Amino acid sequence: MNLVHRKLCSSALWAKAVAAEMPGNVAGFDLGDSVLEIGPGYGATTRALARLVPRLTAVEIDGASAELLQREFGERVRVVHGDGAAMPFEDGEFSAVVCFTMLHHVPTTALQDAIFAEAFRVLRPGGVLRAIDGLESVPFRLLHIGDTLNALDPVSLWPRLTTTGFTDIKVDHVPKRSVRFSARKPH
Repeated sequence: MNLVHRKLCSSALWAKAVAAEMPGNVAGFDLGDSVLEIGPGYGATTRALARLVPRLTAVEIDGASAELLQREFGERVRVVHGDGAAMPFEDGEFSAVVCFTMLHHVPTTALQDAIFAEAFRVLRPGGVLRAIDGLESVPFRLLHIGDTLNALDPVSLWPRLTTTGFTDIKVDHVPKRSVRFSARKPH
């Protein structure tokens, strides 16, 4: 991440906005008893989720961020330093997998698809995937100067998730703002 992006994502203002939005971001989804968050970054989403779910695990690819998260959350959240495209978890370990505003940081579509495949693998039958991410726009591109930016194409999500094995796929997007999607691992 570039300096501006790091400052924004680690700011109290961002954390406050995320906390206010999080209940609505997961409303209507039965996340169950064991939720996995992929790519928590600086932890704003983790702070908000930890209040809403019984048990939360977070997998973070950046070692320094994973260490900071572990220090902050201690026993409240299991923080694992690992790659969302090759997760160190058992098959069917989680009742839900979530990821918020992180998929655009994954450098290739193939790696994004690997994350979807891993999410599918670690979900229990009937488990839900819930994700929200930013979409391509001039302001979004400007924020990512010097960063990895691989914005999702909302039209391609349904076939990509279907190929992975997901069903009950729902994709909703606000053009040039965000995409919200969910899918379920069949029983």
